[in-house]
Amino acid sequence: MSTDNISTLKTQNDDSYNIWLKELKQRYLSQRLKASISVNTALLEFYWSLGGDIEAKQYANTYGSGFYKNLSKDLQHELPNVKGLSPINIRYMTAFYKLYAPVLEIVPQAAEDFNKSMLFSIPWDHHRRIIDRCKDNVEKAIFFVKKTLKNNWSRNVLLNWLDTDLYEREGKAISNFKATLPVIQGDLAQQITKDPYNFDFLAMRERYDERDLEDALVANVTKFLLELGKGFSYMGRQFRLSVGNEEFFPDLLFYNAHLHAYIVIELKVKSFKPEFLGQLSFYVSAINNQFKIEIDNPTIGLLICKDKDNVVAKYALDAYNQPLGISEYQLSKLFPDDFKSTLPTIEEIEKELKKDND
Repeated sequence: MSTDNISTLKTQNDDSYNIWLKELKQRYLSQRLKASISVNTALLEFYWSLGGDIEAKQYANTYGSGFYKNLSKDLQHELPNVKGLSPINIRYMTAFYKLYAPVLEIVPQAAEDFNKSMLFSIPWDHHRRIIDRCKDNVEKAIFFVKKTLKNNWSRNVLLNWLDTDLYEREGKAISNFKATLPVIQGDLAQQITKDPYNFDFLAMRERYDERDLEDALVANVTKFLLELGKGFSYMGRQFRLSVGNEEFFPDLLFYNAHLHAYIVIELKVKSFKPEFLGQLSFYVSAINNQFKIEIDNPTIGLLICKDKDNVVAKYALDAYNQPLGISEYQLSKLFPDDFKSTLPTIEEIEKELKKDND
């Protein structure tokens, strides 16, 4: 059949197509009645069913490249003044169905914690952006749908995260959480990690040391918290711990509201060494004994280093019964050594922290 003009099907008495067109009209009008209760859900249900029909009936293959343009024209004739029926939007409806149908209709057990109710709960424009960035990677698409729901991301925030490698980094730290924490808490603890952590918001001199890195992270604590993820609260840097007759100072201390646990972070500007874990494990034990109360879950230690050998890291973790994780960090901005003179002073850091807290 010619791809020039599908509207001529009406004059050729193609009953199948014309009946389907009328059904689409009635389906849309029916869904519009529900819109007063849930506009977005009803609209996405219609988009899903339209995309499913196109896929099932294979009209796009039968009628060729002109199908979407002519279907758009016919639908707008049947549903005048209704927005969202452009050819490109109908293409997105088809892509929407094809992307998620394999895990929601064909093999539903493939995503036990994902369903249509979740899928239909975020705005259509969000879906279009996810489809653009995730293409045929349904696991990645589901990841961003869940993240949008959990964090109530606006379109712009979603776009910012879609342009990063968050999907590839999140939950990827080398850890012993499964062996040292209850199942649910271990899974959640793993999910809050990243590997590597992206410190591109920092401007560092070429020969920076651990104190420089710590200073820069604290000076940019708001951005650091955003990179760590939702639920983190900043408790302090060089947090003083008195143990016996000695004092110890872990680099950074946080509390995670979702885990209900303290998170001790140690920074290393060199490659991972197994002995780094001994110090971190000691800090975790001290926090548990001195600050953890009955309602808190076990404290978690996170070592963030310049790089690591994953096999060595896994072997090293086997020797510890404290929940510990190991990640790398990455930087993109390095300045000449004399840049150190322009690093923020302690007074400037304290002023920045006060502003962030306010």
